[in-house]
Amino acid sequence: MPRKKFYDTEVKPERVVLVGLITANQTEAEENEYLDELAFLVETAGGVTEKRFTQKMQKPERATFVGTGKLEEIRDYVKAEEIDIVVFDDELSPMQLRNIENELKVKVLDRSNLILDIFAKRAQSAQAKTQVELAQLQYLLPRLTRMWTHLERQKGGIGMRGPGETQIESDRRMIQQKISLLKEKLELIDKQNETQRKNRRELVRVALVGYTNVGKSTIMNMLSKSEVFAENKLFATLDTTVRKVVLENVPFLLSDTVGFIRKLPHHLVECFKSTLDEVREADILIHVVDISHPNFEDHIRTVNETLKELGAIDKEMITVFNKIDNYREVEAAQDWEVENEDVPSMTLSDFKKSWMAKHNSPAIFISASKKENVDELRERIYESVKAVNQQIYPYNNFLY
Repeated sequence: MPRKKFYDTEVKPERVVLVGLITANQTEAEENEYLDELAFLVETAGGVTEKRFTQKMQKPERATFVGTGKLEEIRDYVKAEEIDIVVFDDELSPMQLRNIENELKVKVLDRSNLILDIFAKRAQSAQAKTQVELAQLQYLLPRLTRMWTHLERQKGGIGMRGPGETQIESDRRMIQQKISLLKEKLELIDKQNETQRKNRRELVRVALVGYTNVGKSTIMNMLSKSEVFAENKLFATLDTTVRKVVLENVPFLLSDTVGFIRKLPHHLVECFKSTLDEVREADILIHVVDISHPNFEDHIRTVNETLKELGAIDKEMITVFNKIDNYREVEAAQDWEVENEDVPSMTLSDFKKSWMAKHNSPAIFISASKKENVDELRERIYESVKAVNQQIYPYNNFLY
């Protein structure tokens, strides 16, 4: 018999348009940075950004977010270029979402929905999957009005009259029941995790925290000699990973946690608080910062605000400025235009002596991928863990 031919059916990435708003509280430069991050989120989700639209307004327009004129401009481009998805940088209300979809005739997402989609794709453990599903249902519940518009075409007739709830009421009740079940399931998982943490309390605990995609998992692999998944994409790690590490003669537990990000959906923050118990209960925090990012100071601020919300801001902290191999120094950029905003105002050597480096003390400068200054990091962690260990077990000084 002749062999059947199989043809590769390569799935083309969805083509995406981004939409952002420049308001009185948000400058054009800030919005461009947010759109850069949104484009990275789209890439992580598997899409390709084709164009960006921005609109200057005092505040979002109540019905269409960007106003009818800008929405018509977006509609004409989407239709002419056959765009698949339009993603807005801020969360849209159910009414805005419905009005925009009716005008554009394509799939419309906001930043929250996009992040939820990435989390759903990345979740591996039962806890992470449950947390993401709960956040998705909480996001979906107030938006059921647009999800069930097909019911407007439902016809009545003989046998169709009588008491009963509408389809949307039925589905809202089902979702509320599902949310309750998921919360109960998460409580059970939390109790199981609490039991596991109790069994590990005799060891000092160190947690890696930081903005998403700053190299936490790479550092985790380097220190623990494990194979935690690491990738140059946002939210490569959702599940908290814990590994036992021994530096010289001192053992401790090192945990890698989910990365933080600006404009993180509220439901997602609430659902993932249980995952971040490792941060709350850690003895030492290692705050990893991508020093090659032009706005890493904003990233530091975002992480500190999240730690404050978790009640973990007062813990002992080691700041690790990672990716020094990608830091672009002024001397190495003599051919650049003077107007280029990406040129840093100081060299790496200058930065190490600056207020920022001293304020985030103790500060270590490394390249996890190139293994630069790794010994200095290990020594700093060893000294901190040893100090905490001596406080817990003061009679074990002979070990040191």
